[in-house]
Amino acid sequence: MSEKLKVGVIGTGVLGRFHTKLYSENSKVELVGVYDAFPAAAEKVAAEFGTKAFASIDDLVDQCDALTVAVPATLHHESVMPLIAKGKHILVEKPINSDVAGAKAMVDAAKTAGIVFGVGHVERFNPAMDYLMANKSKPRFIEARRMAKYPPQRPGLLPRGTEVSVILDLMVHDLDLVLALIDSDVESFEAAGAAVLSATEDIANVRIKFKNGATANVTASRISNDPERVLSLYQGDSCAAMDFGTKSGVLHKKGAEGIETEEIKLVDANALADEIDDFVSAVIKTKETGMLNETRVPGWQGLRTLELAVAICDQIAENNKKYGF
Repeated sequence: MSEKLKVGVIGTGVLGRFHTKLYSENSKVELVGVYDAFPAAAEKVAAEFGTKAFASIDDLVDQCDALTVAVPATLHHESVMPLIAKGKHILVEKPINSDVAGAKAMVDAAKTAGIVFGVGHVERFNPAMDYLMANKSKPRFIEARRMAKYPPQRPGLLPRGTEVSVILDLMVHDLDLVLALIDSDVESFEAAGAAVLSATEDIANVRIKFKNGATANVTASRISNDPERVLSLYQGDSCAAMDFGTKSGVLHKKGAEGIETEEIKLVDANALADEIDDFVSAVIKTKETGMLNETRVPGWQGLRTLELAVAICDQIAENNKKYGF
């Protein structure tokens, strides 16, 4: 493909700004511009990365082959569906949507249109996850914890991410990783959670049993003092304890005289840059060959993760109502 891929960004908040920056640095891309419902925000990001802030979303879309959608999850369906109707390739930030029905409609429409439809589960591109995927054999137990401080206030808006439960905001990362690592359907789960500072859960835990006998215990909080992004994978006679924040890991394995421990050496990488390049490459190959090339996390996988996340939210709501919380 001789011409560069023409790309735009819809939504210039924290993640939209990063997408804009990385598109501007990608040699395969011509960054057409950005759009935001708040023009001043779009102008600021456009000026920072030497691109154009569009006053009309349609004007931006009509000049692009592909777009990142980085708006709040509650706006994903209404933002993405018109783009699919125009045949644009799309990378939507996680979660794919805030409800399952809207997500299914997006996935079905994208399939019918034959477009590349990727979901921004960026931890799939973390070197820690690369190691786990390359070295998994028969996972038996996964322990995942994702802790964050409560996001700062924003004038006229909810704190970032709190328009949805912590399950859809943070835990969804680890649910996606667990589903990728354990090749089996979910048999059952037991969940608990509580809203503390938000209208929805700020802290939650779920224990998931899979049909192949594997189990995962996943905890997420956005009201913690100490940030943490860790996942331990137990299989056979070893445990790989990975820190997704520092991109490091330790392998504990059975030795002749007990447990032996060794550092796991990872090659550092910019996971978001790799995610964007994965999307760009999939679009270019699709345009060149006329055959659909999926991203590492296609829409149907984003939907699968959302279905589990929403089911967890529903169980917590039912339990809290039952016990008067």
